[in-house]
Amino acid sequence: LRIADILDPECARAFAGTTSLNPMQSTVFETAFHRRENMLVCAPTGAGKTNVALLTVTAHFRDVGLIRSYDNEDENSNGILETGQKVVYIAPMKALAQEVVEKFSSKLKPLGLIVRELTGDMQLTRAEAESANVLVTTPEKWDVVTRKSGNDDNSLGNKCGLLIIDEVHLLADDRGAVIESVVARLHRLVESRQKQQRIVGLSATLPNYQDVAEFLQVPERGLFYFGPEHRPVPLQQSFVG
Repeated sequence: LRIADILDPECARAFAGTTSLNPMQSTVFETAFHRRENMLVCAPTGAGKTNVALLTVTAHFRDVGLIRSYDNEDENSNGILETGQKVVYIAPMKALAQEVVEKFSSKLKPLGLIVRELTGDMQLTRAEAESANVLVTTPEKWDVVTRKSGNDDNSLGNKCGLLIIDEVHLLADDRGAVIESVVARLHRLVESRQKQQRIVGLSATLPNYQDVAEFLQVPERGLFYFGPEHRPVPLQQSFVG
């Protein structure tokens, strides 16, 4: 799919330098960009999951009215979605969080959106956290932030409208319990406040991806599984013995 054909000019600014989506990204495009349901994308390393995340981020800011979209104006003038305005991106490690901040900052700067890192190393003041549109954090830090959010509308946890969890397959790891509690807390928040919050899970290939999808409350059409054939460089496996 060519970017110029599928995105309006304002949203396409986030993809400057990219002319088209690869086959994996083209498959998930419809769900990522035009629907609001939870998603789980399992694809090998290097298949282009970060751009899928960027698609969902751009769609979210379009839906909450921070990106002017020509499509929205045609359909209905009051088409702004009632949900948290912030996007929270959970990266498994601080080093990866810094990488994501750099990448997203360069992509979203033309749209006037601010990306900030919120980890144990980077303490943000309340004002800085409030002004950021995208917060990149680690599971432990977001767990601490959301633990006390309760029913306070101004708390960071309640301002999150899109939660992207990178490397969801770490659920099986020692730190998986933290991701579990973050997701469970978000589900409870959605039920108690009746406000839609979207979860997008990105993961390397998982053997039991259906179970993870069920846990993240992903509908069937939001679940995408791409095998090792989608690697940019094919891997050859041979058993010696």
